[in-house]
Amino acid sequence: MIRFENVGLRYGSGPEVLHDVELSLESGSYHFLVGPSGAGKSSLLSLLYLARRPTRGLVTMFGQDIASAPRSVFPGLRRRIGVVFQDYHLLDHLTTFDNVALPLRVAGAAPGQIRDHVLQLLEWVGLGDKVDVQPPFMSGGEKQRVAVARAVIGQPDLLLADEPTGNLDEAMAERLMRLFEELNRQGTTLLIATHDTSLPRRFLHPVLRLDQGELGHEATP
Repeated sequence: MIRFENVGLRYGSGPEVLHDVELSLESGSYHFLVGPSGAGKSSLLSLLYLARRPTRGLVTMFGQDIASAPRSVFPGLRRRIGVVFQDYHLLDHLTTFDNVALPLRVAGAAPGQIRDHVLQLLEWVGLGDKVDVQPPFMSGGEKQRVAVARAVIGQPDLLLADEPTGNLDEAMAERLMRLFEELNRQGTTLLIATHDTSLPRRFLHPVLRLDQGELGHEATP
């Protein structure tokens, strides 16, 4: 599904923040991405959710060469990707329901189907009583759960999550990780960036480690 070959990334005329990255993610795979702060995890994710193109090298996603592809193909590719951002990226003027429903509406789902799926998922993530609440009136942990629900509601081909359990208590973090496991069983490819070193030990999936912009592979715990 995804292949990086000799990929480098720099911002402007500054030094490279990613160097010679080699990465291959098969369809239906599940990986953790770990590394210290400043290692380049967010930069790597930004390439994967098509926020930017590489400075050099080849990035192929869903059979498309991203480096040379026209921007007109990006919206269609992005609809196949779910993203949980560390700072949520929720729309403050929309309710919880409407934030989570957005991917289904963009995809043209029927209103009845949208309502049933969104309400069921909000109950699962413990937000059944926050359906009509807007993000400015929610806690950080509640916003995190809205962001996760919005990312998974459309069962994307690829799910990228940046610290998805960072603001959650242990019980809710466990619940969301089980949700990710179920998505993976249904065929979604997952890449979870985390500082929580216990997650790879509890959920036995391969680990990718970024350090000073260089990507390495660790043995599955």
